[in-house]
Amino acid sequence: MSPPTVSARPVARHGWGQAVAAVLTGLAVMVVLAALGLWAAGAADLPDGAFARVVVATVVTAVGGTLELSGNAGELARTRAGLTVLPLSVTLAGALVIGAGFLRPLRHRAVASAGELAGWAARFAVLWLLALIGLGLAARDTFAVDVGNGTLSDLSDLFGLAPKVGFTTDVPLTVLFGLLWLAGVLVLALLVAPGAPLPGRLLRCHESVRPAAHAMVVLLLGYVVAGLVVALVSAATRGQPAQTFALILLGLPNLVWLALTLGQGATWHGRVDGPFGLPMPHVLDEILRTPGIATLNLRTLTEYDSGMWWLVVTDVVLLTAVAFGMAARSPARVRAWQHAVHLGVALALTVFMVCLLCRISAHYGLPLLGIGDLGGGLSGELLLRPRLWQAVGLGALWGLAAGFLGALLARPLRRRGEAGTA
Repeated sequence: MSPPTVSARPVARHGWGQAVAAVLTGLAVMVVLAALGLWAAGAADLPDGAFARVVVATVVTAVGGTLELSGNAGELARTRAGLTVLPLSVTLAGALVIGAGFLRPLRHRAVASAGELAGWAARFAVLWLLALIGLGLAARDTFAVDVGNGTLSDLSDLFGLAPKVGFTTDVPLTVLFGLLWLAGVLVLALLVAPGAPLPGRLLRCHESVRPAAHAMVVLLLGYVVAGLVVALVSAATRGQPAQTFALILLGLPNLVWLALTLGQGATWHGRVDGPFGLPMPHVLDEILRTPGIATLNLRTLTEYDSGMWWLVVTDVVLLTAVAFGMAARSPARVRAWQHAVHLGVALALTVFMVCLLCRISAHYGLPLLGIGDLGGGLSGELLLRPRLWQAVGLGALWGLAAGFLGALLARPLRRRGEAGTA
């Protein structure tokens, strides 16, 4: 007698329910985190009830969406504006929740067919597409700018100008990048989770790709946890708790992952000009607030504060720890040089992604009557960009060294299979 078959319809209905719960939970976490971070940053005081739409716009940027900034001051003025920045705290929280929701129905499985995984991914993609369209349509607003007192205020009164700024979402690009973001989250979830099922043809990834990918996620999360501890201690001992919590809730990974690359010797270039900037340690603000483009690396950091050498120590400790864990979980037949290559490639790719995610470019100006930027609260520039290939090359070298060292340290603990040799 053949074994009984199970209908696919209950599985599909059950799958849709779990997918809806995961997507809605991830979206809710991102909205709450963005709202609390913006509130701590003072955005709740925005005029004309703009706060809610700014929260939605923040979520849009967190998943790679595109905002178009605009403004005007009547017939005599036009603004120039640009913004490229990811609030990575919001991004990370959404990725963790949605990734966990995607893996939950697949737990306790050793193998899953490609069709089954594609079916689950399709459910998430359809729901996420609807969410992206809703976010894109809601993330648009225009509100008045408080120009305060002085020449700009007098000119505004004289000519009947009402300075305004606004933003809209490029919905097609938001949908495209948002779906790519989701695809990246789901693929990484499958690669990183040790117990996640893979199709039979990809089981070899369990030995080569998965340990290194898991090690990189642990490294990045370890930096976030370490940064969180430092930020909370700073808020308790040095004051400015609102600014610190804004940093934690919106951009903590932006800062700590930057520190990861700086500790490896990477160089970034940047500039802060005008009344706005990032909530950041005082030393960074001092280095970046220059007339020209400033260089940010270990040399310039230690010129201001010799204690910044702890960035190198942190890199050594955390990289060695994750390399040890990667080797300890791998079969004994994997040799030390193979661990080095795996971690070198993984860290190079990780640094590449960090450099892309942590780039910042923001400019806002209000030329009146065609006479440049007026300054004050309506003008400023914020720029931070890496020397990309130098950072990637250094990441590869650090990964090779850490992978080899971790394999040597883990060799006495490995009992499965034949002992690996260097």
